[in-house]
Amino acid sequence: MADFGFNEHHQNEIINYMRFARSKRLLRLKTIDSCFEELKDSRLVEETFTVDEVREMLDGLQMVVRGEVEMELINTAHTNVLLLRQLFSQAEKFYLRLQSDISELENRELLEQVAEFEKTDFKTTNKMNLETSKPKLAPLNEGGVSELLNKEIARLQEENDKLKSRLRTLESQAMSALDEKTKAERALKDLKRTQGEQQEISSLEDTVAALKEDYERSLSAKAASQKDLQENLITAKHELLRVQEQLALAEKELDKKFQQTAAYRNMKEILTKKNEQIKEIRKRLQKYEPDD
Repeated sequence: MADFGFNEHHQNEIINYMRFARSKRLLRLKTIDSCFEELKDSRLVEETFTVDEVREMLDGLQMVVRGEVEMELINTAHTNVLLLRQLFSQAEKFYLRLQSDISELENRELLEQVAEFEKTDFKTTNKMNLETSKPKLAPLNEGGVSELLNKEIARLQEENDKLKSRLRTLESQAMSALDEKTKAERALKDLKRTQGEQQEISSLEDTVAALKEDYERSLSAKAASQKDLQENLITAKHELLRVQEQLALAEKELDKKFQQTAAYRNMKEILTKKNEQIKEIRKRLQKYEPDD
């Protein structure tokens, strides 16, 4: 039996897959053979054929065979994808990361070993008691590998628990730091508001002081103005008295000068005559008045 470096379980799995692939391949080959047989039975009934007729038959056969081969290749590729999907899915359960080397798929030496393995081992498969149910990928049961995997899983689990605990601690510290930050921000906001209020009070005090100073300055100016007004009033009164006195003197002087004029003397004589005439008329009137 050819050896690919696998244990007996994996060797059996490979044989099962190769049997599956071989059955599909034989079925497709039978289909291709039937295409040729159908051509022989349906068209090769005459003794001679023209070149065009032969070309037509070959073209038709080529199309049918090409379709069968293409279908087989596509089906094989899709089947391999499903197999890889099973392998990768099982590997992920054991925290394994499988990698493939596409260049090894065309290694002629390895392909020849696979062909030799298929020839030799299929002869002995009848002696094996293979499972007749649908094959499934079994988990790794080897002692050494399983133990290493279990240890690695336990280590990763322990590390994960430590990280979770560390994360919870960091979250708690972060929440505490956040609370402290919130309190500090609130205190800073209160301090700023207090400073703002103090600045506003200081500004108001400065404004009040400025207004008080202006008021006192206004009072001083008003007092000085009142004093000036009083002084000006007294001065004006004095000036008025002086002017009145000057006017009185001027009137006396003017009256004196007027009395010295001819017109004044004539007017005085006329007034004197008129007064005498009035007196004479009164005396005459008294004579005609009754005794009463």
